[in-house]
Amino acid sequence: MHIIIGTDRITPEAIHPFAGGVIATLRGEALKAVLDATFRGKGSIEMSGGDLDRRPMSVTAIEMAGQDTTVTLVCAGPRRDLH
Repeated sequence: MHIIIGTDRITPEAIHPFAGGVIATLRGEALKAVLDATFRGKGSIEMSGGDLDRRPMSVTAIEMAGQDTTVTLVCAGPRRDLH
């Protein structure tokens, strides 16, 4: 599974799906991209792959511990059709 922000594909260090969302471990540029999309509105956030493929996502929690930051993303709408 990958996180898609605008046209960029982000590969988390680790990703753990749960019903209706994922918890992703992010570092460096991957974390910066998610934070920019969340707080500055720079691109939509979607999932690629798995049960949440092409679903818009919302960030509901960010937790920092040492070098790792976990971001909880939950489904924010129906699957988007490809045209």
